[in-house]
Amino acid sequence: MAIQLKIDDRTYSVDADPDTPLLWILRDYLNLTGTKFGCGVAQCGTCTVLMDGSAIRSCVTPLSSIGNAEITTIQNQTDPLLKKVQEAWIDNDVIQCGYCQPGQIMNAVGLLKSNPHPSEEEIINAMDGNICRCGTYNRIKAAILAVSQGE
Repeated sequence: MAIQLKIDDRTYSVDADPDTPLLWILRDYLNLTGTKFGCGVAQCGTCTVLMDGSAIRSCVTPLSSIGNAEITTIQNQTDPLLKKVQEAWIDNDVIQCGYCQPGQIMNAVGLLKSNPHPSEEEIINAMDGNICRCGTYNRIKAAILAVSQGE
């Protein structure tokens, strides 16, 4: 039986096992490959997307748990906050290898949606579960602060 999903302002119909992780629905069923696979056990944050504005790990979120929630991925073209964060990432030269960046950015957007003006400590705590092998954590913090301060 097909399940309707709202992803990046579009509605998709997916016929998949209800236990299938959202990450594989995005990548394999819908060809939305901007969301990356990292560890597969919700420890690295590479697969982070937003569900109704809150950051979730798509690698461990089964299709059956989504219901009518709206999913936002790094490929969303209409979310103004996502666009601001992406621009701040570029302005602060955050990206090195880039593999973890979709998850980093989506986690930052989730933080800023719930707390538009986080302190440095709040940013560090919120981003703690997202691993960057290149070690760009200070640049990530600077980019989030820039968005929160309207720069």
